[in-house]
Amino acid sequence: QVQLVESGGGSVQAGGSLRLSCAASGRALSTYGIGWFRQAPGKEREFVATIYWSSDIIYYGDSVKGRFTISKDNTKNTVYLQMNSLKSEDTADYYCGATKAAWSMHRYDYKFWGQGTRVTVSS
Repeated sequence: QVQLVESGGGSVQAGGSLRLSCAASGRALSTYGIGWFRQAPGKEREFVATIYWSSDIIYYGDSVKGRFTISKDNTKNTVYLQMNSLKSEDTADYYCGATKAAWSMHRYDYKFWGQGTRVTVSS
């Protein structure tokens, strides 16, 4: 069992930055990949980025490459999503999830999810 708690969402103007945090707890965290997804109203949950807890394997969705950075702090059991050059289309609820796969871009591979944190980008 893994518990995930997101934080750091808020409202920002286009071009601004936010850093989201995903605090994880539970057993065998090192065996999980942690992914960030987002879901805008009326849309499917979209892959944003993923990182494997035990290594530096990292992947990004095409829409955020070059603007977002995923990282982790093993001492704090926390995964971060640094979001720069935000656009109005980044507005969504952001969720972190845990998968037993080393990494995955598919939401159905993620077994555990946090409650989400809302990001609103105004133009």
